[in-house]
Amino acid sequence: MPTLSEHDEPDLLTYWMSQARLAGRPRRRRPDVVGGLRFAFYGRVSTADFQEPVSSRRWQRDVAEDLTDGHGRIVVEFFDVDRSRRLPWSDRPHAAMLLAALADPERGFDAVVVGEYERAFYGDQVLSLIPLLEAHGVQLWLPEAHGRIDLAEPSHQALLMLLGAQSKREVLRARSRALAAMRAQARDEGRFLGGRPLYGYRLVDAGPHPNPMHAKWGRRLQRYDPDPVTAPIVRWIFAERLRGCSVSRIVATLNARGVPCPSQVDPGRNRHRNGCGWALNTVRALLSNVKYTGRQVWNRQPAHHTPAHLPGPFKTQRWASTSEWVISKQVAHPALVSEADFIAVQQVSALPAPRGGGRRRYRLVGLLRCGLCGRRLESCWSHGRPAYRCQHGHSSATPRGPDRSRNVYVREDRMITVIRGLLRDSGGSAVADQAVQQIVCHLREHRLVVTCTETACRIEAEFPN
Repeated sequence: MPTLSEHDEPDLLTYWMSQARLAGRPRRRRPDVVGGLRFAFYGRVSTADFQEPVSSRRWQRDVAEDLTDGHGRIVVEFFDVDRSRRLPWSDRPHAAMLLAALADPERGFDAVVVGEYERAFYGDQVLSLIPLLEAHGVQLWLPEAHGRIDLAEPSHQALLMLLGAQSKREVLRARSRALAAMRAQARDEGRFLGGRPLYGYRLVDAGPHPNPMHAKWGRRLQRYDPDPVTAPIVRWIFAERLRGCSVSRIVATLNARGVPCPSQVDPGRNRHRNGCGWALNTVRALLSNVKYTGRQVWNRQPAHHTPAHLPGPFKTQRWASTSEWVISKQVAHPALVSEADFIAVQQVSALPAPRGGGRRRYRLVGLLRCGLCGRRLESCWSHGRPAYRCQHGHSSATPRGPDRSRNVYVREDRMITVIRGLLRDSGGSAVADQAVQQIVCHLREHRLVVTCTETACRIEAEFPN
């Protein structure tokens, strides 16, 4: 249950001023409510780091008290900090507490009052909240309406539509301005815009903030500088890749030498990672990061906001295509690899190319399943022939443990012969005698897969009942 909010004990001067103000205009009382209405105040502040929650709460509360003056008093308070207005009330901790209190006959309040529409609602959120409040006999008071909201009044409906559109416009305008400014700062100035330091670099001072007021407050810019411990490791990784080493071999070498991985070097900023060693994806991400060329890059993983009326997470981050990246026009920090070497690394392939420059063809892709772990066999080129294998979720970057099962390897030509025999044994001689392409089409149309182990194979349904 929420805690009742008590006013601070006023001093004599504050009390005298409040009495003088009230004497200037008579207090209004609702005749149908003895002692006036009991209000629940709701307020919200977006962020705790860039706004002052105490001051924001105070002015919102003052506006709410001016609105309810003469009609009752605020007896309980709900105030959310660090919650976006785009979140529905059920996803805001204190707003959710207010909604839960509605069903309690002993809730202790008769109406809900807010200090500003944009602080409490986004878009048409209020239209779904008012029927819920009315079902429990609770009123909604808005300062923009100078009192209680009544959906039966056409003017109130028009007001709510206008306020909803205005709150959306404010959010979109602020976001658009912020993103445009960040794009220009990254592209034209190469400015570091925050985040975790890139592996191989450390953050150093880059001078005072260009905004005079921020500089007066002591804010300073930062930039990347090569880290004496990890920068040589990054250079070594790029050099090995240029020599044609596979990513798996690089990872295995790093782990064998006991080189700390990024999450081990900076565990405070990588609490979401296990820190158990280098992984394939870690090295791949490092080799594809343009920032190692000395250029600043922004918008590699932008945030995507789900519309308020659709289900799903409020905000998600997805990798953007290369064409959407914003790269600084000039070098912004010392490079760990030249631009020519970086581009060359992107074209390195550790797999031998087919003789004659032809294309490799794997006809049984997706039709073979491991009988030990249930995974699909992946295609691989073995001694000039198409083949398939299952490493049971492991890779060549991790050493083989004593309990690890042997990899499953099958050649495509031999597997086609096995499949023909399995079809004949199951009464499908007509299909077994057809060309390979017709056999493959038959398996796919009937949603059949071949389960393989080291000793036997069998045909079964892809999704058994």
